Amino acid sequence: MTAGAINAFAYSPDAVSGAAPALLAVRQLRLSNFRNYRQLRLDCGLEPVVLVGANGAGKTNLLEALSFLAPGRGLRRARLDDVCHRPRSAGSDDPPAASWAVAATLDTPDGRLAIGTGLEPARHEGGLPRRVVRIDGRPASSQTALGRHVAAVWLTPQLDRLFLDGASERRRFLDRLVTALHPEHAGDVAAYENALRQRARLLGEGNRDPHWFTALEDTMARHGVALAAARADTVQRLDAAARLGVGPFPRASLAMAGEVDGWLATMAAIDAEDRLRGNLAASRLRDAEAGTTSCGPHRSDLAVRHLDLDLPAAEGSTGQQKAVLVSIALAHARLVALSRSRPPLLLLDEIAAHLDAERRVALFDEVVALGVQSWMTGTDAELFAPLAGRAQILRVADGSIAAV
Repeated sequence: MTAGAINAFAYSPDAVSGAAPALLAVRQLRLSNFRNYRQLRLDCGLEPVVLVGANGAGKTNLLEALSFLAPGRGLRRARLDDVCHRPRSAGSDDPPAASWAVAATLDTPDGRLAIGTGLEPARHEGGLPRRVVRIDGRPASSQTALGRHVAAVWLTPQLDRLFLDGASERRRFLDRLVTALHPEHAGDVAAYENALRQRARLLGEGNRDPHWFTALEDTMARHGVALAAARADTVQRLDAAARLGVGPFPRASLAMAGEVDGWLATMAAIDAEDRLRGNLAASRLRDAEAGTTSCGPHRSDLAVRHLDLDLPAAEGSTGQQKAVLVSIALAHARLVALSRSRPPLLLLDEIAAHLDAERRVALFDEVVALGVQSWMTGTDAELFAPLAGRAQILRVADGSIAAV
């Protein structure tokens, strides 16, 4: 599907209209060649949306589509061409798609907004497919433009091990939270990681041209300190919010742990940039021998503590870790709503299965009180009974959707 098609797709002439806008709500979602959805149109109200159905029906695929309305690679971090619709059976006459599109009509504090994004096929032989973004019919230069309008935060079953897995998973989780408050953060992360990869490649090739390294290390210093400063600001504010707790969900504390983070606590950002440049230049030989870059914000970690039990989150039980994670997500939603006058979209995959009844009710009540358009999935509709009359409950089956 071309950029023009994505634009037209986002501007469906019969898009939902009428009611006064919520802080942020998807009023119409349209998919083309996305995962198991060849074509889909879903009209939504302002209330939370619950998707129920069997495993493999396409519930998580809908959350993934919504996650592409914000900057980044989506909640599965999939390759863009892996998202394309493919026939379910090997002998099907339905050919695999070469492109996909996600479009949404949103209610925002600034009025009605149309967003379209998707994979555009290569324009010429030897070219590469690329992701395109259009905002209200106009092409955007990068995904960063999405972050100025939509923030999305998700909890998936894979994140249940967040506090046990490596620091890279916690950084990725944190960077999504940061982007919701600082839309430019996604651009800083992308620029830093691109320069980091190029520097590592040159070191691996044995290149010793100082001009290349000076340019790359300058990029790493500028964007690296900027992203570390945005992380520090978000963590400081989120720590204050998470310490309050939400009903039966635990209070939590958050802090950054890393060399660059320590510098920013004691010196100006411009001095931290100079120090990072100097360290990168001095460590070229050591980094080449080790096959890794020894200094920078890519080595930082997010330290989370369960305050009610007075222990690191990683030392709690599986249920306690899940409760801390939900508590942080709710605190973040409150923080974003206060800071940007719009909450993020909350995408909660299989959220109710591992929460006890008290915490399920508390979660649902908080989501409704926040005015968040949360999208929740589950296999058991009964778990969402407390939301009856307060949410749009839909059954998903083999790529089709119907009201329960």
